[in-house]
Amino acid sequence: MTDAYYPGHDPIDYYGNGGFRFGEMSHQGAILFLPSGVHRWDVETVATLSKDHFDKVLAESHDIEILILGTGKNIVPLPQPLAHHIRQSGIKLDVMDTGAAVRTLNILLSEDRAVAAALFPVS
Repeated sequence: MTDAYYPGHDPIDYYGNGGFRFGEMSHQGAILFLPSGVHRWDVETVATLSKDHFDKVLAESHDIEILILGTGKNIVPLPQPLAHHIRQSGIKLDVMDTGAAVRTLNILLSEDRAVAAALFPVS
């Protein structure tokens, strides 16, 4: 399977119905919004997250100040060992529901901040 990838940093215009719209395109499923662009994120639920799911984030950690994790309709805490693994790389982690995560991401993008996001879709 090829990596679905969009090289832009456009704000997210819409989220819902299991996906996201940004840069005049849309994507169904979870996404990683990184300094290198927007990538498909192959993960089903917060409960199934592992360190491996954050490899792309950590590979770009030198360009990321804060990682926003949008956990879907409701806030779901990240297991402490996984949160510690991310923070150990020097990245600040903020967990919130996906709606708040999208709004926060868009604000931080408008301020030209070094932000990344890992977003679960909302149905």
